[in-house]
Amino acid sequence: MRPIRRRDLAVLAGGLAVAAWLLVRTFYGDLPRLQWWLAVPLGVLAVAEALGARSLRARLAAERDARRSPQRAATTRPVRPVEPMAVARSAVLAQASAYVGAVFAGIWVGVLGHVAFQLGRLQAASGDTVAALLGVVFSVGLVAAALWLESVCRIPPDDDRDGPEEAVRG
Repeated sequence: MRPIRRRDLAVLAGGLAVAAWLLVRTFYGDLPRLQWWLAVPLGVLAVAEALGARSLRARLAAERDARRSPQRAATTRPVRPVEPMAVARSAVLAQASAYVGAVFAGIWVGVLGHVAFQLGRLQAASGDTVAALLGVVFSVGLVAAALWLESVCRIPPDDDRDGPEEAVRG
């Protein structure tokens, strides 16, 4: 798997922001009012991924420490090993969530781009602005949490200097 390119996420979000702005600008009078809770599932997913990334990072660090110094690991509590497939699944979830977050961030930015400038003119724009602002915040939070989870799932560089190559050269 390749890491997510931030540029791809930005292009996706930017393109959808322009498309959403054009659509909302054209059909705003025909759209139903936006509710503030529409973006809450994105926020819940962002919090869940951030907590998962924090937990996975701690477990992987404890497992690496136990491998580096077996005598210290014997004196501390036992380390529950991390399943390699669980890390792979987390990486896939992180990539999918980053793209979903970028899509919704673009859409919400497009909506916000229109309704924020209608605050003085339209009564419905104030509630829609709050909903769009929450949507942007939760979507960007989802992208950030997904990128963090993806970075936790990366294989660290090998710090072992006494590997077989060094033993042959030495």
